Amino acid sequence: MAQGALPFQYEAETAASGVTALGGLPVYLDLINASGLDVAIRKHVRVAGEQGWLDLQMIVALIVLNLAGGDGLEDLERLEQDAGFVQVMREVERRLLPRADRRALRTRWRKPRRRAVPSPSAMADWLARFHDAAAGQPRPPGSAIIPAMAEPIRALWQINQALLGFLQTHRQVAVATLDMDATLIETHKREALPCYKGFKAYQPLNCWWAEQGVVLHSEFRDGNVPAGYQQLRVLKDCLAAAAAAGVDKVCLRSDSAGYQQDLLLYCGEGKDARFGVIEFAVSADVTEEFRKAARAVADADWQPLYRTVEGQRYRTDQEFAEVCFVPAWAGHSRRRADYRFLAIREPLRHWSTPGSCRFPPRSSPPRGASSCSASSPTARCRAIR
Repeated sequence: MAQGALPFQYEAETAASGVTALGGLPVYLDLINASGLDVAIRKHVRVAGEQGWLDLQMIVALIVLNLAGGDGLEDLERLEQDAGFVQVMREVERRLLPRADRRALRTRWRKPRRRAVPSPSAMADWLARFHDAAAGQPRPPGSAIIPAMAEPIRALWQINQALLGFLQTHRQVAVATLDMDATLIETHKREALPCYKGFKAYQPLNCWWAEQGVVLHSEFRDGNVPAGYQQLRVLKDCLAAAAAAGVDKVCLRSDSAGYQQDLLLYCGEGKDARFGVIEFAVSADVTEEFRKAARAVADADWQPLYRTVEGQRYRTDQEFAEVCFVPAWAGHSRRRADYRFLAIREPLRHWSTPGSCRFPPRSSPPRGASSCSASSPTARCRAIR
C-alpha cells in the first residue's frame, strides 16, 4: 500500500494459510510446558474415558479459550476456524504428549481425528463428568448447603498446588497475605438459587494470594450461601495450601463477612499449629454500640488517611481513629489478645444533577460519619499482642 501521512507502511500477506490472529497464545502454551503443568495434569486428572480426547487436551483447550476471551463453549469453534492457530495446536500437542500417549491417540478414535480442539459438545460431556450426582439433590427450603468437594475437583486443586510450587521455585515468597472474599456470578440456570441481592447466582468463596498474584484456594457455592458461612474451615484449607507452598507467615484480609468470632479468635489467639498468630484486618459489624464509641472520639484523635498507589503516597479526605470498643467475644477472658478497632470517616458531599432533588445542606459532617450514612462509620478490626 502507498505511504500515508504517518511514518509506517502496510505490507500485504499473500499466503492463504499459516496466519493467525491469536499469535500471543503460544507463549502461554510454552508456559504450560515450562511450569510442568502438563505433567501435573497427566498425573492427577482421571476424567476422560478410554476413547476420545485426553484430559490434557481438554484442559489446555479451556485455558486457551479463556485466554482468547471466549464467553462459552461455542467459542471453541472460533479457535478451530483459525487455520494458523490450528497448526500451532497440532505442533504443541506433539510436544506436550509423551510418545506413549501419542501412539495411544490412534486407538482412541474410531475415525481419523480432524479437529485440533474439542468440539463444544465433547467439552460439555467432559465437564459433566466433574459433577457429583449426590451434590445435585434438592436442598431443603430455606437451607444453605455446601456439598463435599468431588474427587475430580480435588484433582484440579492438586494441579493448582503444583503451579504454586513452580511459582515459589522461581520467585520465593515467605509471606502470604490472603484476601478472602465471595464473588457473585449471575446465572440463568434453572437449578441456581437466588442470592442476597435477589437474582439467581453462584457465590464462590475465593482466597487470593496478594504477593504472588494468584488464587490460592476457591470453594464453589450456591447463591444462597452467606459469604461468612464456614469461613474458618475454608481458611484452614487455605493455610494448608500455603504451608505446602513453603510459606512461613500468613496475614488475612477480609470484609465484614469475615467478622466471625471463631475465625477472629483462631487467628488472634494463635490456634494454628504451623503459623501461630495470624495478623488480620477485617471489617467489623457497625453496631449501635460501635457507633456510640466512634462518636465519642475527640476531633484531635482523628488522623489523616494516606494511600499509596503505584508507589506514590497521597493524602485522602478520609480520617481514621482508634475506637475504645470491646465486644463481648473479645473481653470474655483476660488471657486473650488485645483487639484494636479502627474507624474511618470522611465528609459527606452534597451534589445535585439537573432534574434531581437537592438534599438539605449541613454545616459540617457529623463525627464518625461515612460517605453513605451520617451514623454509620466504617470499621476495621485488628489483633495485636
